[in-house]
Amino acid sequence: MGKLKVAAVADLHMKEDGSVSYTELFSEISKVADVLVIAGDLTDLGKPAEAELLAADLKYCTVPVVAVLGNHDHQCDAVEEISSILMKAGVHLLDGQAVEIAGIGFAGTKGFVGGFGRHMLGSFGETALKAMVSATVDEAMRLENALRKTSAQHSVVVLHYAPIAETVAGEPEEIYPFLGSSRFAETIDRFRVSAVVHGHAHKGTYKGTTPGGAPVFNVATHVEKPTGRPYAILEF
Repeated sequence: MGKLKVAAVADLHMKEDGSVSYTELFSEISKVADVLVIAGDLTDLGKPAEAELLAADLKYCTVPVVAVLGNHDHQCDAVEEISSILMKAGVHLLDGQAVEIAGIGFAGTKGFVGGFGRHMLGSFGETALKAMVSATVDEAMRLENALRKTSAQHSVVVLHYAPIAETVAGEPEEIYPFLGSSRFAETIDRFRVSAVVHGHAHKGTYKGTTPGGAPVFNVATHVEKPTGRPYAILEF
């Protein structure tokens, strides 16, 4: 079997006014990749109308599409409607699940905040703070459950929030706790993971590794990539 190419991108921020179109990008990706992964923030304000426009553009993508939602997709509290629209368009939308395509297992969830390493927030103090940490732990457990469901030779983790600080470097350090959490790297390193993709950190850095050695790629459209294009290409 030859190499399988996965195109990965994040932070499309589809707008309701139609000022953004991805038809050409999706057509291009269909010619150079076997699978497209979108790592969150598919819409700009989490409006169903934005999801409808993205679904229309995805008709120009002729390869399987795997995605997770991002924080922007939650803005208007219409997650169920947005998810339904995208799944009807054929998107494998992951929220604590896994899907296997062409021998590669994709495990995904949105992720959440909390900080990295010794600066990671602990569950102590006010109820609101403990609830935030609990939400991050819950997301990490959802990712673990997804990874347990795939037995493919290669596993790709899809997140929106970052699992390591290395790929958010370039953002102001003051906002690092809001860009991701090391709890996801801890989960990832309990499994054999071939690659991790995320977005969210628009001014971040393209590549890093978890403490256990899993390669991590920040594929936000704004981040410079070796392809010179808004998407990265990962080969397996």
